[in-house]
Amino acid sequence: MSLFESLPKYEISDRNKTLDLSQPHVMGILNVTPDSFSDGGQFTAIDRAVAHCQQMIADGATIIDIGGESTRPNASIVATNDEIQRVVPVVQAIRQHCGDEVWLSVDTSNPAVMQAAFDAGADIWNDVRALKREGAVALAAKLDIPVMLMHMRGEPTTMNDLAQYTDVVQEVTVELAARIEKVTSLGVKRENIIIDPGFGFAKDYEHHCALLKHLDELKSLGLPMMFGISRKRFLAEVLTKSGAGSVITTQAVERDAIGTAAGIFAIQQGACIIRTHNVSMMQQAVALWHQLSEYHES
Repeated sequence: MSLFESLPKYEISDRNKTLDLSQPHVMGILNVTPDSFSDGGQFTAIDRAVAHCQQMIADGATIIDIGGESTRPNASIVATNDEIQRVVPVVQAIRQHCGDEVWLSVDTSNPAVMQAAFDAGADIWNDVRALKREGAVALAAKLDIPVMLMHMRGEPTTMNDLAQYTDVVQEVTVELAARIEKVTSLGVKRENIIIDPGFGFAKDYEHHCALLKHLDELKSLGLPMMFGISRKRFLAEVLTKSGAGSVITTQAVERDAIGTAAGIFAIQQGACIIRTHNVSMMQQAVALWHQLSEYHES
């Protein structure tokens, strides 16, 4: 496999705009939660959230992923009204100050939250539970918007106990395929689906290594892929195992370089959307990959 093989020809559409996924895109993370593992509480004020969004757009993000509920292990459950109050004013403010061209994704499993966010101007539903909440599939079909289906077993409170696989790459592929078949049978259009292998969810160090090394096998599903590993525990485990004294112990915000490297490995294997906290660093790496992929020696 070439390191600079062209990405598959995919695109998504919503609100009279289309996103070409045959080129890699950077999705900037905007957490509006007080308890996110990496940046909880930093962007709960609307003006700070908008300013951070503006900076990520300037740095090259084409998608902003807004989350009002932490899905880290053992995170507290957020009431529907609280999640709506966190997310919807931010969606409205971004639309007001940043215009309609930027793609807004909402990281939620709650159909009521997604409906409110869609009404406020959101474009994409990013669901770590793959539309398993009651009413989620029906709403996704009704809204007719792009949806990201992530692989996870159980819930954030139970997923670590379910990280048991014989062949993690094959099983993740099979389980995603089953979920895709289920939601499409209930009205979600296949052309609206983006898959997410679920790094950090119901997987341990060995599983993450296998998935990242063989991510290209998920191309068999024939759908665009989003990759999100930014600042997650697996990256800390890699750095600890490296034995290098300065990185044996890291805080989440110190893992952006390794996360960027992982993002490039993912693009080389077919991922077209890289979800990251550090848009500038990821965009610089994408620029190099893109230009080398188009470079032809004379």
